[in-house]
Amino acid sequence: MEDQGNVRGTDSDHREGPAAVAGPFRSGWAETDLRLPTVPGAAWAAKRRSAVSERFPGERVVVPSGGLKVRSNDFDYPFRPHSAFVHLTAEQGTSAVPDSVLVFEPTGNGHSVTMFTRPRSPRGEQDAEFHRDRRHGEFWIGRRRTLSQTSDALGVEVRARDDLERALGRNVATRVLRGEDTYIDALVPPAPRSDAELASFLSELRLVKDDWERAELGAAVDCTVTGFHDVVGELRHATRLARGERWIEGTFNRRARLGGHGLGFETIAAAGAHACVLHWMRNDGPVRDGDLLLLDAGVEADSFYTGDVTRTLPVSGRFTDVQRRVYDLVFAAQSAGIAALRPGAPYGDFHDAAMRVIAEGLDAWGLRPHGRTASASPSELYRRYTVCGSGHMLGLDCHDCAGARSEAYADGVLEAGHVLTVEPGLYFQPDDLTVPETLRGIGVRVEDDFVVTADGAVCLSSGLPRSADDVETWMASLR
Repeated sequence: MEDQGNVRGTDSDHREGPAAVAGPFRSGWAETDLRLPTVPGAAWAAKRRSAVSERFPGERVVVPSGGLKVRSNDFDYPFRPHSAFVHLTAEQGTSAVPDSVLVFEPTGNGHSVTMFTRPRSPRGEQDAEFHRDRRHGEFWIGRRRTLSQTSDALGVEVRARDDLERALGRNVATRVLRGEDTYIDALVPPAPRSDAELASFLSELRLVKDDWERAELGAAVDCTVTGFHDVVGELRHATRLARGERWIEGTFNRRARLGGHGLGFETIAAAGAHACVLHWMRNDGPVRDGDLLLLDAGVEADSFYTGDVTRTLPVSGRFTDVQRRVYDLVFAAQSAGIAALRPGAPYGDFHDAAMRVIAEGLDAWGLRPHGRTASASPSELYRRYTVCGSGHMLGLDCHDCAGARSEAYADGVLEAGHVLTVEPGLYFQPDDLTVPETLRGIGVRVEDDFVVTADGAVCLSSGLPRSADDVETWMASLR
């Protein structure tokens, strides 16, 4: 890795003055301007922009992509644009440019829409960004598109970010997606109620997926399924390592980078009692024969849509009697939740259906953590062992549409085009004295991704087995 100095800044590495350093870069560059095809999904993004325009007539709307975030000193995390920005532009993977801003400017008959972004690093005597700017210079981080290339690719008018202040100078009611661009937040006075309404609308606009989005989610889930096959194929190797969970993590993550943009979220590779930690991402433990491995992972496609699948696997290839007993109950709960997916059903129905099965099963086992309380719902009575809900919307974010109003999401009804997970689980903590010792340290979750259709739901992750018998057969076939 090239030394970038101890202090972030354009001059931290240079031993000579700017004029001397610029000399070798002033000339001798070939003209390589390219005409790029429109990115897949651009036409669908245009329809979504029209929906924004219709919702906020006569008002300016500003949607930033967000910027780079520092990981350590002068190194940044890989850039990932805000999901609302992606939804409205169809921007793709490594082409996304930090600090871009989408502006809807009101006109007499709607809005003109312009993306303000950084142009390609220029060559010439007056601009040294190309070789001196470590965050944005082409010599350091690679080539960006020109403004015209970005316009051609996304099908939207594009101008330089430097023009933003002038573009936003007209006095007009303005809504901003806040918290993503400090420059915009300072430039445009806040309007808390209006800005909050914008954030909710942009989140709710993503609830029903169009045909293109469903295809992208299908591709992301397909790649996720392939990653699970990879893991099972390498599971025996993981048992020979002190940090076998890291091998599992690395195996899946390799597939995510090969088949997509990367991860939709940090991989959860939780073996043994670590499976009782809902979001175990340290992944620093061993993977032992006789234990269960809970793998919760998702590939993010180049379009930024993500899968989210969980399987709980017997490391040895076969469940013990106690493990199978827990797994079968979770599987039955998931099956009940899946059966409740249909348009017009209250969103919470699939969770309630799964929890009824969990409650009946635990009650039959004699597990009553608070005694028998007639007034308590199954979710509350057994929350000690289930902790969280049984699913969530899925899309550009793993937990998609989180900014939607409750009446549009959690307290709403399912619609055709909704994409969501169903993922009940049981987690018996290793120090939980309310359960038999044989159950302590067992965690099981089974999660699949579904698209709601006109008459039910289709499983996007059906390429993976669900039942205990099928899991064992699958694992045997890959060893």
